[in-house]
Amino acid sequence: MTVSIRTATEADIPAIFDVRTSVRENHLSIRQLTEMGITSGTLREALHAHACIWVAEQEGRIVGFSMVDVEDACLFAAFVRPEQAGLGIGRRLVQRAEALLFAHHPSIWLETDGSSRATGFYERLGWVRTRELEGGDARFEKHRPCPGD
Repeated sequence: MTVSIRTATEADIPAIFDVRTSVRENHLSIRQLTEMGITSGTLREALHAHACIWVAEQEGRIVGFSMVDVEDACLFAAFVRPEQAGLGIGRRLVQRAEALLFAHHPSIWLETDGSSRATGFYERLGWVRTRELEGGDARFEKHRPCPGD
C-alpha cells in the first residue's frame, strides 16, 4: 500500500491528535496535550505561520505526522500509528522535517524520552545524543551534511 507524505491542512488536525494519542510510548492524552498548550488552535496557527506539519496518508487515512518549529530549529514531533511502525513512514516524515529545518539552520535538535525506542530510531537516522535532561529525556542534535557526504 502506498503512503504519501504531504503538508497538513486544517482538516487533518483531528487525525493528527488521533495519531498522537494512539502511540504507546510517550503517550499523552488530549487533556495532557492541552495542559502543555498543544491544542487545535495552536496547530492551526502553526499551519498558517509556516508549512511546518506533514502527514503520512495511506488509503485516505492519516497514519503519521511530523512537526517542526522552524524558528527554533527543532523537530518538535514525529509519530506513527503503532500498527504502522517499522514500515519506513517515520523515517520519511523525519526526512521531510529535516529538509525544511536544514534549509534554515546548519544544526537542528530534538528532545525525547531517553529510554524509549525512539532514541535508536533517531540514532539510525544520524542524530547524535548530546545531553541528558531532567526527567529522563535526552537531547539529540544533527548537523547539515556537507556537500559530497
